[in-house]
Amino acid sequence: MIRWIFKWTKRLVLLLVLLVIGLLLPVGYNELSCIPKTKDSTYTAILPPEHHRSEARTLMTYPEWHIVHAYDDYAQVISTGDPHEFGYLSAIGGFWSSLCELSFASADHGGIDWETKRMVYVIGVSFTAELLAKAAYEETLGRLATLARGEQRAPLDELSAEQARAYAAFLQQVPWFKWDFDRDRAALLDQATDTLRDVERAAALGSEYKVKAAYARVIADAVAEVGPDELSLRMVVSGLDAEALQAFDGVTVIGARSQGVEIETPRYRVLTNLLMEMAGQGAEFVEIAGNDDIMFTALSQSKTAEDALHSFPRQGYGDNRHLVMVKIADLAERLRQMQAATGPDRLRLEHIHDY
Repeated sequence: MIRWIFKWTKRLVLLLVLLVIGLLLPVGYNELSCIPKTKDSTYTAILPPEHHRSEARTLMTYPEWHIVHAYDDYAQVISTGDPHEFGYLSAIGGFWSSLCELSFASADHGGIDWETKRMVYVIGVSFTAELLAKAAYEETLGRLATLARGEQRAPLDELSAEQARAYAAFLQQVPWFKWDFDRDRAALLDQATDTLRDVERAAALGSEYKVKAAYARVIADAVAEVGPDELSLRMVVSGLDAEALQAFDGVTVIGARSQGVEIETPRYRVLTNLLMEMAGQGAEFVEIAGNDDIMFTALSQSKTAEDALHSFPRQGYGDNRHLVMVKIADLAERLRQMQAATGPDRLRLEHIHDY
């Protein structure tokens, strides 16, 4: 009996070691093969150092948003289909392939500091592990449950799709660990019928939500200790006077400079909508967070886009995402061009990546 326990313990340990190695392989590849030849920046910032953010962070914010987009793609797929139809490996591959391209691109923007790189690796490995686990279940037991269900979707198929859409929208502005997974789990249990598919969904998704709720509490406590990231940033804008800028929701005018007006704005998704609105009213962007380059993502039917650092298809939408780097001085004009463009191949702004 002891020999049997020892034998299976060794096998379990070996399996865990292989799983860890497998999860860390993309990190090793990125470290060994995606090495930028860093160049020193020659740009002289307008804003004082306390309002600077590393320019390479405009590139390194994308991996986090890739995960946000993956959840949105997943929600889109299961709105009419089933979870096993989502390309889990494609979503994982998109994370690591885009990170490699962005690592190369960071060479012209001071390179990536280790703290940021470590954070990206941690979320990348977590994302990979989560999707592999979800794929392993949905491609086996989950698929069998849909076969037993037939073509008619069960109540919890619809509810889980609604939850996925709401979660994807929530992530556009708020960190994932603030989502109420316990509420979603309670809703599943409350609305489940006695059909096989509903019982299976309540058990599978309920377990997933329970684990995520516990992990979210751990992350929330960790963030509380180190403090959240800044929720606003400074920029210099020309083309509009202080009174016009103050009229935009969320904008605080700091004061006049020779190059324009210094303002403070919210970050994240709110900033994307704000910059588009300001550009539409004639604003020109001089500097953002002490930088002269910024990245945005845009969508189109075309597989490629001019000046794109990286392009790849979205799941569930039938179009493509493009990662584009642009000089901040040219950003307003690019936004106006996208607003005015027509036709199936036109670029549609998705998100402006701050720092």
